[in-house]
Amino acid sequence: MLNRIVLVLVYVAAGINHFVHPQFYVDIMPPYLPAPAALVAVSGVFEIVLGLLLLPVRTRRWAAYGIALMLVAFLPVHVYMLQPSYRELHPNITPLLAWLRLLLQPVLIFWVLTQTRAPRRVA
Repeated sequence: MLNRIVLVLVYVAAGINHFVHPQFYVDIMPPYLPAPAALVAVSGVFEIVLGLLLLPVRTRRWAAYGIALMLVAFLPVHVYMLQPSYRELHPNITPLLAWLRLLLQPVLIFWVLTQTRAPRRVA
């Protein structure tokens, strides 16, 4: 249960942060993606909604799958952050930080997919 609450808080807080600090997210968008501000807002809404949908048993499994798909969709952003052209524009993002963010994605995907298991029944 605590595991789930932490996940909910992480995704809801991350989603809210898309609206509090949108420029940070716009800045990390690859230039080939259209309408970066709109994508930031949409991804923020998805993080908030899917995070909250982890709470009810009826929506938990689909919310977890949705978050996992969203994390896969974010992979191009993390790969873009590894590019020298990105680091020239944003020297505060070191290669180590960019690699850590990229390598964190599979961990987050695994963590959220732990929520897809059916809840245990108490006898």
